Amino acid sequence: MSPAVRKVEASGEGRFVCVQWEDGSESSYPCVWLRDSCQCPLCFLPSAGARRLLLEELDVNIVVKQVALADSKKISITWPDEHTSEYEAEWLKKRCFSEEARAVMRADLFLPEHHYWGSDLQLPKISFEEVMYNDESAYKWLCTLKKVGIVLLTGAATRQGELIRLGHRIGFLRLTFYGPTWQVQDKADANNVAYTTERLCFHTDYPVLQHPPGVQFLHCIKQTAAGGESEVVDGFHVSNKLKKQNPEAYQILSSTAVDYTDVGVDYCDFAVHCKQRIIDTDSRGQAIRINYNNATRDTVFDIPAEKVRPFYAALKQFNDLLNSTEHKFTFKLKPGDVLTFDNWRVLHGRQSYSSCSEVTRHLEGAYADWDVVMSRLQLLRKRVLNRD
Repeated sequence: MSPAVRKVEASGEGRFVCVQWEDGSESSYPCVWLRDSCQCPLCFLPSAGARRLLLEELDVNIVVKQVALADSKKISITWPDEHTSEYEAEWLKKRCFSEEARAVMRADLFLPEHHYWGSDLQLPKISFEEVMYNDESAYKWLCTLKKVGIVLLTGAATRQGELIRLGHRIGFLRLTFYGPTWQVQDKADANNVAYTTERLCFHTDYPVLQHPPGVQFLHCIKQTAAGGESEVVDGFHVSNKLKKQNPEAYQILSSTAVDYTDVGVDYCDFAVHCKQRIIDTDSRGQAIRINYNNATRDTVFDIPAEKVRPFYAALKQFNDLLNSTEHKFTFKLKPGDVLTFDNWRVLHGRQSYSSCSEVTRHLEGAYADWDVVMSRLQLLRKRVLNRD
C-alpha cells in the first residue's frame, strides 16, 4: 500500500517539517531541502526530470510560513514569498532522511551488495541469446554482474561482431585507443602483452586511463587445444583479506599513487600516462576499485626513495594473495562463450599456450562503462518489475 500522512506540522522554529505517517513512523524534512526540491513547473522541468530553481535564488535559512495536509497523500507548503509547493506522500516517504530509509534508497539505486568468492566460485551462466531478446534474462545478467562481478554468457555465434550486438543491448560500448572492439590473438610485433601467447598475470585492464572501463567483455571465437586457460580472482575479497592480515600493506596500496603508461599505435596513435592507487577506497576505507596492471606499470615512480621498498613489499603480498589457490578460479573458455566481468573488481589472467604459424586462439574484447550498464539495469528493472 502507498504511504499515507496522518499529520504534518512545522518544527525547529519553522526550519523543519515533521510528517507523521499512518503506520506510526515519523519523518523530519529540512525546509531548505523542501524548497530546493519543489516540484512545481516554475521550479522543476518534468520533461527533463531536472531542477529549474537556481541556487542563487535559494535562501538557505528559509522557514515555512504555512504547512497543511492537502489530503492523506499530499502536503502543501506556503513559503514567506507566498510561493506554494506540494509534495506527494510516496515521493516524500522515499526521501526520508532516516538512516534506514537512506540505506533502502542506496540499495535501490546503486545495488551495493557484493557476493565475495574465491576458488569455490560457482560461475553464473546465462544464455547469450536469452540476454539479447528476453528482458528478464538481461535483468538477471546485469544484477548478477553487479553482485558477483562475473557472468558467463553461453551460445553466442563464433564470429566477430557479437559484442557490438551486446553493446547495443545495454546502450553502447566504450571506445578506447584499441578501438570499439579488439582482437586478442598472437600477433607479430604485438603492441600489447595480451597479443602474445605468454602467460598473463592477474590484472585489471586500462588503469592508465583516469577513468578505467568498468565492465569488460571477452568473446571466445577460437580456442587452442592445449593451454590458454583463463584465471579470475575477486579483487575486493582479496583486498579485504589483505586489510585484515596486514593493515599497513593495505594502507600503502590504498594511498600510494602509482604511475602507469601506455604508448603505441592501434585505433589511433597514443601516449597515455596516469597515476592510480592500486586499491581505491571510499570514505570508510572500503575498496571500490582495483587498478593493477603490472605490464603497464611505469618505471617512473613519483615517491620518495625510502618508500619504494615498503611499497614493493606490500604489492608483493597483495600479488601473492591474488595467486593463492584459495582465491583464484581457473577455467577454459569454449567457442561461443562471452565472459562478462567487473573490471573494477575482478582481476583476470591467462595461462600460456603454444605459438603457432596459424591463429589457434582468438578472443574479441570490448568495454562498457558502469554508467551505461547501471542505466540499462534500472530501465530493465522498471520494465520487469512493472515499476512506475
